[in-house]
Amino acid sequence: MNGWITQLRKGLLEFCVLNVLRHGESYGYEIVQALKGIEELSVSESTVYPILSRLRDEELLKVRDVPSSAGPPRRYFSLTVTGRLRVAEMNAYWELLVKAIGVLQAGKTESSTIVDNRR
Repeated sequence: MNGWITQLRKGLLEFCVLNVLRHGESYGYEIVQALKGIEELSVSESTVYPILSRLRDEELLKVRDVPSSAGPPRRYFSLTVTGRLRVAEMNAYWELLVKAIGVLQAGKTESSTIVDNRR
């Protein structure tokens, strides 16, 4: 696998985790499976769990433990208000990036081609 692909994916995983949780509360294994379902992301549990921990530490996620009859408690993650704001901002910025890259791919370089609607 090319190193640049790995680096690009690593940069996007936080964004992807937040988007999974934008649709509702989920436990770690479900989040990993949702991301594994997208072949191009090629994630593992050892990649996702540190991201979940960091997002919790940044107060973007809240966590609740639910007892499980099949083993240790399940840890459910959901977005905090700050997390919801962050993922909304990230999604808006993503749209701007997609447009900007489209401009570059089309061979245009005028910065006026891209409109910043964040203001």
